[in-house]
Amino acid sequence: MIDREDRFADAVIETVTAIPPGEISTYGEVAEEAGFPGAARAVGNLLRSTPGLPWWRVIAVNGRLVPGLEADHAERLRSEGVEIWNGAVVMRDTR
Repeated sequence: MIDREDRFADAVIETVTAIPPGEISTYGEVAEEAGFPGAARAVGNLLRSTPGLPWWRVIAVNGRLVPGLEADHAERLRSEGVEIWNGAVVMRDTR
């Protein structure tokens, strides 16, 4: 039987890898989409510890980039057409 941590990791990895280039999601949106609402911080921890994921497509709810990795984060997002201003993603309401 798969334990909760494995189910969480598998669901988050599937959710994050499904984010298309040029689009973003928040940590909370990823957690909710993966079936674990309220686990935004755990999403961040998983992204930090799992190489190979498109971590740059996941941002804080306020649009801020990953502390300490702002330049790399911004460069990756800009290369996919995401607009960055003053250290944050320019949020567009697409709903």
